[in-house]
Amino acid sequence: MKIISKLSLSLAAAATLFVVGCSAAKTYSEESLGLRKTNLYVEEAETVGDETKYDKSAAGSGVFIKRAFENAPPMISHDVEGMLPIKIGNNSCLSCHAPEVAAAVKATPYPASHMTNYRPDTAIGKDGRITKQGGSVDNTADFRNVGSKLGKLAGARYNCSQCHAPQSGKGQLVENNFQPDFRAANGANRSNQVTNLFEGIDTLIK
Repeated sequence: MKIISKLSLSLAAAATLFVVGCSAAKTYSEESLGLRKTNLYVEEAETVGDETKYDKSAAGSGVFIKRAFENAPPMISHDVEGMLPIKIGNNSCLSCHAPEVAAAVKATPYPASHMTNYRPDTAIGKDGRITKQGGSVDNTADFRNVGSKLGKLAGARYNCSQCHAPQSGKGQLVENNFQPDFRAANGANRSNQVTNLFEGIDTLIK
């Protein structure tokens, strides 16, 4: 009985401390937690999201926003009305950004990294073993591929809008104090991904 009494007293003391601690803690309303700052359970008239104002500049006349970090996909600096969505038989981006025409229209050509296949050819051999680039591998995680130069746009890079987004002139919803550190002098405007992608990684083809 004495043991039970001591246990009961301990639990009661702990519960008291918990209640006192919680009552002294700072509380926050649900409305203050989100970006919209309105009632989360109803859609009132004041619950309107900030309008996104995409850049309407004509191609070649827009102002570039610097990259957010080294090798970040650059944002689209012009109007994309009528260019999206990109479809398998229609990619308007290529009409200006393909290397063979970019200089003539004063556009930025897509880089060498977009013309490199980083996905090794993979198949199952007749013996049931996995082959990559024509060679058997015991563990696919052990395979390192330096990439195959294609001389044309890689299929994995065809859908430009999966990485590149239009620039918006609307202010930020939340404060951002992040300051990127670019190793190259022109890193805020140019990519060095094709040379640095496998930096520090053993890329020997096995």
